Amino acid sequence: MTTADEVIPADYRDLLERPLYGHLATARRDGGVQVEPMWFEFDGEFILFTHTSKRQKYRNLMANPAAALSVNDPDQPYRFLEVRGVLDHVDPDPEGAFYRQLARRYGREDQAPPDAADRVILYIRPTATAQQ
Repeated sequence: MTTADEVIPADYRDLLERPLYGHLATARRDGGVQVEPMWFEFDGEFILFTHTSKRQKYRNLMANPAAALSVNDPDQPYRFLEVRGVLDHVDPDPEGAFYRQLARRYGREDQAPPDAADRVILYIRPTATAQQ
């Protein structure tokens, strides 16, 4: 199995380490694509997202684990990284602890979300990239 270090170019890794918004794309059951801006964190192996088990993006990933994340460099708008990957696993987060961690990372108020009971952590394993 390929590791994130082998997939993600070192000179673009900063785009995953900085608190930038990423656009996460998933495939819908009808063949369409759903994309939305998301908070995320890269732990060196996986790209992690907070979400709930009640939303469409979660259902999309349960039906088709393929995903892609696009991150633009706000300092150089034509510099971007696309990471393609697959959902590796999901961990429950019923207290919203990871949501709170991401809120701090993105400079937001540190409080549990109202939907904490349904919160999960999505672990996307990078498999390929494209960049400019």
